[in-house]
Amino acid sequence: MIRPLFLYLALACAAVAEASDYPLTVRSCERDVTFTQAPQRAVSHDLNMTDMLLALGLRERMVGFTGISGWKTLDPALRAQLAGLPEIAPRHPSVENLLAVGADLYVAGWNYGMRVGGPVTPQTLAPLGIAVYELSESCSFVMGQHEARFADLYNDLRNLGRIFSVEARAQVLIDQTRQRVQRVQAALGDNPVRPRVFLYDSGEDRALTSGRLGMPQALIQGAGGHNVMDDVSGSWVSVNWESVVERNPEVMVIVDYGPTSWQAKRDFLLQHPALQSVDAIRHQRFVVLSYIQATPSLHNAQALEILAQALHPERFAEAAR
Repeated sequence: MIRPLFLYLALACAAVAEASDYPLTVRSCERDVTFTQAPQRAVSHDLNMTDMLLALGLRERMVGFTGISGWKTLDPALRAQLAGLPEIAPRHPSVENLLAVGADLYVAGWNYGMRVGGPVTPQTLAPLGIAVYELSESCSFVMGQHEARFADLYNDLRNLGRIFSVEARAQVLIDQTRQRVQRVQAALGDNPVRPRVFLYDSGEDRALTSGRLGMPQALIQGAGGHNVMDDVSGSWVSVNWESVVERNPEVMVIVDYGPTSWQAKRDFLLQHPALQSVDAIRHQRFVVLSYIQATPSLHNAQALEILAQALHPERFAEAAR
């Protein structure tokens, strides 16, 4: 994504006179994490968290990233920003990978570079001098969690801003995102009729989708839709096809990433014998979001705009008049 000039200017202005007072403590899932100074050797996991650090102007504070090439393809703009920065593991890093680059902070999440009971966790890294900041959306794997919302994205940006002493830059990004969200809400107005929406990430025998704790819940809800899996208490979850048929979505959102193209995913859905009675299949109503748009990131506002315009084109035609 090419960021607009006014955003770069705003970030440049925000860089003046930024300073956090150390030591400082931030809340990361169910933990309080204390920093005595700004991290100098951070490692980010996945496209979304890597993009956040870059947008905060932290390229020089990073020693690497993980978990991108094993599943996804870098767009040219992000590849250019990461030039010279090593990917220390194409998928999930090991403790040894992080130690080898002298990491002092790992920005990741549960099922985003860490798994419950796995070898890389806040508890295994803390004795080695590596702090961990967990993506807020992923906290549902280790604690009770509310329905996904944009406030979680703002919380992550605010916390990262404090950790790295770039709070003003973080606030600029929060304000820019919030303004775009508000414009969508204004165009939708009150009480729009909410089309039933199913998000399809991947899977053939079963479908990987988002329950009410995943970021797509906030995107679909905010775009004036109804996530048909919002009764599932989970973030990214696997469901059977019968449950999709029962809920009869009117629109299907395809997440575009991985070795299978979105066109191949669409064709799979169109040809699936069990789905032939589903409204979205009968009317071929699909919306495509990239991985970074569908997961917590600075691209969520763009995803919201895409979804809202697809679900309620008439509202945006009126707003354009």
